Amino acid sequence: MTDEREYVPGVCNIGRAEVRLRWFLGWAGLAATVALWAGLALAGADPSTRIWVGAPALAAAIGFLQAARGFCVKYGLGGVYSLGPKAGQVEPVDQPEFRLKDRRAARWIIAQSLLIAAAVGAAAYWIPV
Repeated sequence: MTDEREYVPGVCNIGRAEVRLRWFLGWAGLAATVALWAGLALAGADPSTRIWVGAPALAAAIGFLQAARGFCVKYGLGGVYSLGPKAGQVEPVDQPEFRLKDRRAARWIIAQSLLIAAAVGAAAYWIPV
């Protein structure tokens, strides 16, 4: 089975094998978020403690956003891409303007993920249990 994806600066820098890993990260982060929130709620934890639910929510958001976009933050910041059939096999991005586009896309995913995590943490803080 071939991977039809191709590298597009700032848009796509990972293939199917890498995307699968990002989906896994997203779902694992979501499961951890729900488990932590439920555990803290059942324990009657103080709202200032429940805000930590945002940490696994950050992992979930980063995973889901990377998978949905087909773009890896680490690779984007590191100036590489991975489109092969196996995860982790990277190729360098040689053009400086392409690396700049990748860094911008990576920063945008990080910013969105931080906003999502902050919203989840705030919800855990403010929703009474």
